Amino acid sequence: MPNEITPELLVEFRDRMKLSDDEDDNLTRILKASVEDLQDICGDYDINTSERFKELVFERSRYVYNDALEYFHTNFLTQLNNLNIAMALESSDVDETV
Repeated sequence: MPNEITPELLVEFRDRMKLSDDEDDNLTRILKASVEDLQDICGDYDINTSERFKELVFERSRYVYNDALEYFHTNFLTQLNNLNIAMALESSDVDETV
């Protein structure tokens, strides 16, 4: 299932944040919300196949965890725009070949 928050993904995020496993439910919820928000902004990326998208999901989740979400979009505007443009160009390439 695309964009499923797998146990491996959760462990990777937990290790990165240096957190224990007693917050798994909360972290899973945060990661899911981050995937949904970033897909709305950047396009239909898959967290399990795009390292750049996964990096942004982790960063947004870190901001949420630290109660600083209001700063995420400003601080990562360039990365968000780059993914959005890349998705648009990908879609454009597909349309031209059809």
